[in-house]
Formats: sequence, C-alpha cells, structure tokens
Amino acid sequence: MADGDIAGRTVVVTGASSGIGAAAARRLHALGAEVHVVGRSPQRTAEVAAEMGTEPIVADFARLDDVRAAAEEILARCRRLDALVNNAGLSLSRREITADGHETMFQVNHLAPFLLTSLLLDRLETSARARVITTSSVANLGGFVNLLDLDSRLLFLGQAVYGTTKLENILFTRELARRLEGSNVLATCFHPGVVATGFGRGDLIGVVWSSPLRRLMRTSEQGADTLVWLATAPADELRPGGYYVDRRAGVVNPQALSRRLARQLWERSARLVGLAEPAP
Repeated sequence: MADGDIAGRTVVVTGASSGIGAAAARRLHALGAEVHVVGRSPQRTAEVAAEMGTEPIVADFARLDDVRAAAEEILARCRRLDALVNNAGLSLSRREITADGHETMFQVNHLAPFLLTSLLLDRLETSARARVITTSSVANLGGFVNLLDLDSRLLFLGQAVYGTTKLENILFTRELARRLEGSNVLATCFHPGVVATGFGRGDLIGVVWSSPLRRLMRTSEQGADTLVWLATAPADELRPGGYYVDRRAGVVNPQALSRRLARQLWERSARLVGLAEPAP
C-alpha cells in the first residue's frame, strides 16, 4: 500500500468524536477512505460522522454491551474492513468501577478495544491488507501489569494505572500480531505525543492543558500524524506488533517484550469479556 493509498477503503475509528480521533478521521476521509466513526458523545460523534458522509456509531466503552452493539453495527454496515483504529481511551485520577465490574481505565483503554477487535477479526482477515492500529502512549514506560490485579484493587495510582493500560495496548498489539502471522492483517500501535485536547483533564495532563504550557503541546492534527502514517505507509516499512513514536520505532517497557505475558494477558482478557479462548 503506497503512502496515501487508502482511497476507497473502509476504515473505522473509535474515540472519533474529538481530538486525534476526529483529526485522523478527517485526514483519512480527505485521502479518499470511507470512514465510520465511533464515539461516546451523540452530538459530537454525529457532527464528525456528517463530515464523513456516514452515520455515527455511538458507544460508551465503559459498557461492554455498547462495544458488542458497535461491533454488530460495523459488521452490518461494512462488507469489508480495511482498517480498525482503536483510539478511544481516558485517563482518571480516581478509581471508578464500570457496570461490568472493572476498573474504568482498564476496561475502556484495554478490554473494550480487545473485545471490539476480537469481534471484528474475521471481517478484518477477509479484507485484504487490513490493519489494526491502537493508540498507546509513552506512559507505558511507567506501567506494570500484574495479572493477579488487573482491576487495581490492591493499589490505585491514577497515572501509574493509565500507564499500565497503555502497556497493555502494546502487549495486546504484539500478541495480536503473533496470532495473525501469515495473514494479511497488520497490527501496530503508537504514541501520539502530548496533545492539547480535553483528554485527562482530571489529572496531571489536565493541569498542563489548562496552563500556559498548553502552547508546548501538540495539536490534534499533529497527534494524528503517526496514526495516519500507520494506516497508509507500505506494509513492508512497518513491523508487525511494532510500537511507533513520530513514525519511528519507540522505546517500550521491558514487560512489553515478554511473549508469555502478552499471551497470558490475552487469555485473561478473553475470559473477562466472555469470549471462548481456543488453543493458539
């Protein structure tokens, strides 16, 4: 796929009601892709979808039933799926529990995209040269995955838990790439930079966002640059399971290098979202 060669292809972008998700959707649409947007806000998601010429898909990833419904809508609407962009996410300073019984950041940032990707995987595999792109973060360097406490019941520190979920995004991407080896689906993830959006207003990022330091942060369009590149760059320029920062391979947490941990996280995640887990 040559750079920019995405015209006529079908793309789904989650977390697309604002920020880098909306910016990426607009850029991919401008390059000729058919873009379907998923977002939590009915009004903002509808506004972005109208720009794309498609109908909005409204889903709150703090509810796994919403994720399942979104997957059903995507499958009904998209006969092929050339790229799935897992961009929805959030950062919280206090521990909150979803209706599904999980710590909210763990569910929204990891379990929800894991479930959505799993439910759409067959459609991705039957669409030649498809891609799965997940928004991670340099915050992964400060994370630590404890398989015995994925919901942070024993200890909750907002930024550390956020970093852990971003590390889980990398582990998910690497295990997905392993499972897709030999297929035409390419899985990658990336760090968008510190972007001047409303994301994480309740934590340290929010303090910077509301201060004069905001001028040093990236625009949504700048934050979406690597995402769009991962969707359009020739496949032979990208590494399956790769983590990228500014279009280059990024530094990852040592835990991200563990194939065993990646496999175990996948298996536990499958059980938590109620998916049957066949032997790999």
